[in-house]
Amino acid sequence: MQRSAFWSKVLVLSLLLSTVTPTLSSHLDLAHATVNNQLNPTPSSQPMKYTQAERKELFERISLLSGIPWTYLAAVDQYEKTMNAVRKRKTVHLGMTNIEFSESAWVGVLNPDPQDTNLKSVAFFHGLGRDGSGDGMADRTNDLDVLATMAAILSKNGTRIENLHINLWQYYQNARSVDRIRQFAAIYESLGTLEANEHAFPLPISADYSYRSTWGDSRGWGGHRTHEGTDLFAHYGVPVRSTCYGIVEIKGWNPYGGWRIGIRDLNNIYHYYAHLSGFQKNIKINDIVKPGQTLGWVGSSGYGKPGTSGKFPPHLHFGLYRDNGSTEWSYDPYPSLRRWEREDRIKNK
Repeated sequence: MQRSAFWSKVLVLSLLLSTVTPTLSSHLDLAHATVNNQLNPTPSSQPMKYTQAERKELFERISLLSGIPWTYLAAVDQYEKTMNAVRKRKTVHLGMTNIEFSESAWVGVLNPDPQDTNLKSVAFFHGLGRDGSGDGMADRTNDLDVLATMAAILSKNGTRIENLHINLWQYYQNARSVDRIRQFAAIYESLGTLEANEHAFPLPISADYSYRSTWGDSRGWGGHRTHEGTDLFAHYGVPVRSTCYGIVEIKGWNPYGGWRIGIRDLNNIYHYYAHLSGFQKNIKINDIVKPGQTLGWVGSSGYGKPGTSGKFPPHLHFGLYRDNGSTEWSYDPYPSLRRWEREDRIKNK
């Protein structure tokens, strides 16, 4: 009886909502209506491929309306894409964006209708959903509505960069997530484009080098451990190049890797280069690098205190690590290296 009474009250409240003014309405709900006819979002039942230029235009339009840099909107979207991929989430729609909201978050936890798109009832139940397309509905499969909702979240405490970081932390409750989005935004800001999927082999293909799959091999120095990468043997001084567009996350000495540098790319993959003889002049943490850019040179540093060298033949240790938002793990870089090597050879023909 008590449960029946509860749902009766919910029904009465729902009927009354047509006369209630939404308490969570935002200027974004009205302002975003101007872009609806210009962008013509594609229904989820008719998925199509979009160019990166079209996606960038979408982020820029929402940026103009919300005051949030397009680079941060793109960075959040890219971060969500990487999380969807690594956690193998099933996406709700196949549009321009990768941002996903759960049904309960979108319509409100106590909302009896998980598919609710009515702005007044969504607002009444404190759902996050917004109308960004101007059709009077909060549809979580609509790209503009999704971006308008994320823009409202990001602008909760202001749109200054420091405020954006606070808003991101409040939403994700994860400092690692904030760091990744900040890094992605910095990459987009530097490049000025979403076109950043090119790769390069870490050594010049004209150099004298050799390598095979060594991931998982046993290592003994510093205690028994497995090899988390591929060793590329080459002469001292051969240039070590960035394999991706990314941001310098780590640079310096490591007892195992010697002089090493780590690059984070836009797929949230960490590229690790170790045993260098030195670094390219002026390269520093938070610098944005491009495929083929020289990072340092092949050496034999490591296995001891800073400056230790010569305990093994000169080579580059290259590793790849994935991130699921809470931890990282290595995976075999050998297939990627072979692919990038083939691509570089084709480019140089």
